[in-house]
Amino acid sequence: MRPVPGQARFTVGAAAMTWFLTLVVAFAITATVAGLTGQADVPAAELPPWMTLVSVTALWVPVLIALRFLSNRLGTGDFRADYGFHFRWVDIVGFPLGVLTQLVFLELVYWPLRSWFPDTFDKESVEEPARNLFDRLDGAWLVLLVLIVVVGAPIIEELLYRGLIFRTLDGVIAPALAIIGSALWFALAHFQVIQLAGLFVIGIVLAVCAQRTGRLGMSIFTHAGFNATTVLVLLRRG
Repeated sequence: MRPVPGQARFTVGAAAMTWFLTLVVAFAITATVAGLTGQADVPAAELPPWMTLVSVTALWVPVLIALRFLSNRLGTGDFRADYGFHFRWVDIVGFPLGVLTQLVFLELVYWPLRSWFPDTFDKESVEEPARNLFDRLDGAWLVLLVLIVVVGAPIIEELLYRGLIFRTLDGVIAPALAIIGSALWFALAHFQVIQLAGLFVIGIVLAVCAQRTGRLGMSIFTHAGFNATTVLVLLRRG
């Protein structure tokens, strides 16, 4: 996905600063709301459902505002063109690719890790963060969480990590290095050590989709398929 005329060429510094500032703002807003509502000392697994909505909103709104600002100030001003936010019917094949990544690729990655470190990388430990979130929700809150995970997260995260970060890296270093670098960035940004390997793998798959198609449509569908499979597995086991 080399830069072409009419496409933004953001600097790595601008991309990194955008990523960092949105995380800081999200943390500050979430911490402030938690402090004002008496949730600051509550363990993450016991937080009320509405705090999930607060944390998501606190991150996604700043991300969209920052991306729009970056597009207007350093890009072409065309949001869709700057971040490759386009879709074609063929992009739907990304959904089964996401399912395949979750059910097959991740199993291949975690199989040796479970053999070497059975107490650390067992299925329960790998699924724990997501299971803690889903186990305390039901009814309308559960439906909302599914929409957040399967629809909202793929769009926002693809805009940030593939639309901005991968595209920026791909403009200054070799494509293979841009794919690996953006995948590692994506994995580390989740701050989950046990899930790091799996996040890195899906990060590579998503970056390859973006690199091969020159747009985000396929990576968004792949991300959605990956997350939807996680949701179905957790709900079935629950």
